[in-house]
Amino acid sequence: MRETEIIEQFFARNEAALTSVQSEYGAYCSTIARNILRDQEDVEECLNDTWLKAWDTIPPKRPRSLLAYLGRITRNGALNMLRDQQRQKRAGEQYTVALDEIGESSAVSQEQPELEGIEGSVLTEIINDFLAGLPKEKRIIFVQRYFYMDAVSEIAANNGMSASAVKVGLMRMRRQLGKKLQENKFI
Repeated sequence: MRETEIIEQFFARNEAALTSVQSEYGAYCSTIARNILRDQEDVEECLNDTWLKAWDTIPPKRPRSLLAYLGRITRNGALNMLRDQQRQKRAGEQYTVALDEIGESSAVSQEQPELEGIEGSVLTEIINDFLAGLPKEKRIIFVQRYFYMDAVSEIAANNGMSASAVKVGLMRMRRQLGKKLQENKFI
């Protein structure tokens, strides 16, 4: 079924839209959730939350890309679940490692009170500009690691590279991002 047809089902409040998104996008969203959560029960709960949030937000929203919209809902839901688990001392190691990596060289400093009121959209714009300036291959690797939370070994296998080449490339991209954030007074 085409994406526009599924969106129209949502707008018509036809419950078949839920079945359609599960069959068309279930595997994609499941992969995103599994990379972050690592527990099948948590993944299933996250997916159910994704479908409910899509039902609650379409309409009024009309996403340009349903795939990207559902992926973002799934990722944010999985990250929120993981944060809750971390509070309960059940940390997700892959998520923590990936964010620690990026945090070492490019995180927004929490010691800068003058940045407290800056909206996330400004930071998002800076990161999007950074990604747009990368060659396609590097952009894919960066997104696989820091959006999808893929392991370095998975990224290497998917891109025909060695794990050390992926690690070095990610380190260089983190440094570049750190410089871009410094230029914009985010760190």
